[in-house]
Amino acid sequence: MFWLSLAWKSLLNRRATALLTALSMGISVMLLVSVEKIRVDAKANFASTISGTDLIVGARAGPVNLLLYTVFRLGDPTGGVRWSSYQTLKDHPAVAWTVPLSLGDSHRGYRVLGTNLDYFEYYRYGRDQTIRLSEGRPFDNPLDVVLGSEVATALGYTVGSRIVVSHGLGGAGISAHDDKPFTVVGVLAPTGTPIDRTLHVSLEGIEAIHIGWVNGVRVAGAPQNAPIPEPEAITGFLVGMKSRIKTFAFQRHVNGYTDDVLMAIIPGLTLQSLWTTLSGVERALFAMSALVVVASLLGMLTVLLAGINERRREIALLRAMGTPASHVFKLLCGESMLLGAVGVALGLVLHYGAIASVAPWLLSAYGVVVTLGPPSASTWALLAAVIAGATVVGIAPAALAYRNALDDGLTVRT
Repeated sequence: MFWLSLAWKSLLNRRATALLTALSMGISVMLLVSVEKIRVDAKANFASTISGTDLIVGARAGPVNLLLYTVFRLGDPTGGVRWSSYQTLKDHPAVAWTVPLSLGDSHRGYRVLGTNLDYFEYYRYGRDQTIRLSEGRPFDNPLDVVLGSEVATALGYTVGSRIVVSHGLGGAGISAHDDKPFTVVGVLAPTGTPIDRTLHVSLEGIEAIHIGWVNGVRVAGAPQNAPIPEPEAITGFLVGMKSRIKTFAFQRHVNGYTDDVLMAIIPGLTLQSLWTTLSGVERALFAMSALVVVASLLGMLTVLLAGINERRREIALLRAMGTPASHVFKLLCGESMLLGAVGVALGLVLHYGAIASVAPWLLSAYGVVVTLGPPSASTWALLAAVIAGATVVGIAPAALAYRNALDDGLTVRT
């Protein structure tokens, strides 16, 4: 590999130009690899938000909408499930467990979820991971609250803190349930899912703070200490089947339920459907980063072609010393390949620096966990394609040099 060693020494002799060209390539590689990394990790986070749940049941409002507000805490439910319907369906012989969900209130922009202790036992995310408490205990009093990790960190709450929940998604003010503050009794360990951004209270707690409220408005003079009533409706519920073979049969049973307007969705299928709708954005981001790499390769081609005229005497001397024309061709192609390889190495260094910088922001802003793991097989394929592209780009200046006559660079032009 004499010609490759010669190519490396030739680049070192022109290190300033070579370094700038490789840095340009590195920035484009960093963008390409980072977009691919964030795409893969975002997809993995997306798919691992919920696992182990066979069905989600809620008001008939579209599968994606039901998934968004029950799992991702996005949007508002357009209806609810009557408590009597929930009681009937959870007692179905094919059902192993259910977890009721009640949404509607918030605290400083974070959603409040009413549920029961089955939530901590049956809810799974990632690879069948359970919800764990980092401190404290689950709620056992109507005015206890368990915080997601991000809520506790962002708002500075610890076990024993007292918080006031607001009606709906508005801020504190006239809609605040300030007459019945909650006490923080537990904080959940980070999950990288919407659980981290949720306050968890009991269904009794949801009913307790709405005593004396009608249609979202507190009624003046209404008794505030009346017994906590049974819920009239909940937002939805999660279902685990005794046998997954019966999932589709129970789904048809719910969709045809005549006492309430309900629908049941399979979370995995709906997650896949939702991700497919976002694939256009995914492809657009990848295309943009790929175009940046192409632009960088074209820039490198321009630099190499411009350098050929300056190196005509150098190439002629090599030929005069007996260097075969094929070696000159390999020399220039080798320089181009080495520039691509150095650009890829620089790009990886920049990529890890960029990911380390933006990972905390992605987690706090979007709940996306981006890890600093080694490149995936698809990323290695992209990097190999970049080096191959750089080598191909070197063919044009190499072919030009190959055609130069022996005396082309030795003749003094006037």
